[in-house]
Amino acid sequence: MTDVVVIGAGAAGLMCAIAAGQAGRSVVVLERGERIGAKILISGGGRCNFTNMNAGSENYLSSNPDFCKSALARYRPDDFIALVEKHGIAYHEKKLGQLFCDNSSRDIVEMLQRECAEAGVKIETKAEVTVVRHNEADGSFEIESSVGAFTTKRLVIATGGLSLPKLGATDFAYRIARQFGLSVIPGRAGLVPFTFGGEALEFCKALSGISAPCSVTITGQAGKGKRAEFTEHFLFTHRGLSGPSMLQISSYWQAPAELRINLFPEENARAWLEENHSSGLRLDTLLSRRLSERFATAWAKPLAPLRPVREYSPQQLDDIARRLENWTLQPAGTEGYATAEVTVGGIDTRDLNSKTMEARAVPGLYFIGEAVDVTGWLGGYNFQWAWASGHACGQAV
Repeated sequence: MTDVVVIGAGAAGLMCAIAAGQAGRSVVVLERGERIGAKILISGGGRCNFTNMNAGSENYLSSNPDFCKSALARYRPDDFIALVEKHGIAYHEKKLGQLFCDNSSRDIVEMLQRECAEAGVKIETKAEVTVVRHNEADGSFEIESSVGAFTTKRLVIATGGLSLPKLGATDFAYRIARQFGLSVIPGRAGLVPFTFGGEALEFCKALSGISAPCSVTITGQAGKGKRAEFTEHFLFTHRGLSGPSMLQISSYWQAPAELRINLFPEENARAWLEENHSSGLRLDTLLSRRLSERFATAWAKPLAPLRPVREYSPQQLDDIARRLENWTLQPAGTEGYATAEVTVGGIDTRDLNSKTMEARAVPGLYFIGEAVDVTGWLGGYNFQWAWASGHACGQAV
C-alpha cells in the first residue's frame, strides 16, 4: 500500500507530492500525459508567470469566497520565491507583481521534478486511471490504471479543469467528485478572449492587431459583491477582443451581459476635449493622439459628419465624452475552453475542508488546484493557488 496517490502531475499535484514526501510519506503521482507540468511549460509565453507578489483572497473568484484564505495565508508568494531562489532560477517582475522566469518555464518543471526526487516521490507518466473504488471497510482507495493497480488511504485529485483540452484537460476530477457525492459548481471558460457577431465583429476584424488602454466593467449582469473592473490594455482580434483587460473581465462575464469600456481610464475625457478645444483638429484626428489612427477613425465614424473639435457645442462634447467613457459592446460569447487559461467553477468548496482540501464526507479523498471552485486573476494568481492548495493538502495527508 502507498501512503498517498496523487492523480495529476500539474502545479498543484507536484507541490502536494513534494510536501507529502518531505513529511515522510510514500507518494506515487499518476500523470495521464507523456510529460509532467504541461500547462506550466506553455504558461507566460514559455517563461512561466509562476506567482504574483500581491496574491490575496480578493484576487480569486469562488461561490465560497472565504475558502481560499487559509491555504493562501499558509503558503505565500514569498515561500515559492524562496524555493525558486534555492534552485538558482533567475526571474524578474514584469508588471503588477507578476514574476516570470528569465529563461524558460522548463526551469520550474525541472525544479519541481528535482524536489520530487529528493522527497522520494515516484512519478508515473502515460498513466491513464480507469477505475477508482473506495473500500468502506478499511477506508482505502483502489486505483486501476494503465501502469498498474494502487491501493492507498490518501487519494488526491489534481487533474485540473476543462481549459486547454489540447494539453489533455478532461472532466476527470468532476466525475470522481460526483462519484463520491460531492457537488460541482457548473463551469465556464475563464481568462478567455471574447467573440462578436454582426457589425461588432466586422469592426474588430478591421482593427485586428491594434491595442489600446481601457478600464472595463460588466453591465446588465446581476451579481453579489463588489463590481469587477480592470484597467489594462485590450487587443482587437479577427474574432473579437482579447488582451489583459478582456481576459480578466471574461472570468466574471456571463451572457447576455454587456461590456462597458472606458477609453480614458486615467483621465477625464470631457476635460481632455476641453483642453484641446481650440486645437483646430478634427475629432478623429485629435482622438488618434490617444487611440491610434485606424481605431480613432473607426470609433468616430458613427458620429459623422466629423468637424474640428472647436465647432462642437458643450452639449455635443458632453455626449462624445460620455461615449468615450462608456463604450458598450455586446459579446456573442467567448472562445471557450480551447483557448481559456482557466475554468471558472468546479468542485464545490463547501464540501471540502479549507485547511486540508479533504472531502468532508469522504475521509482520505482530497481535491486541489484548478479542479476546485477557486479561480484566480490573470498574472500568476492561479499558480499561487496551485502551490498553496497543493502544499496545504500535502502537509495534511
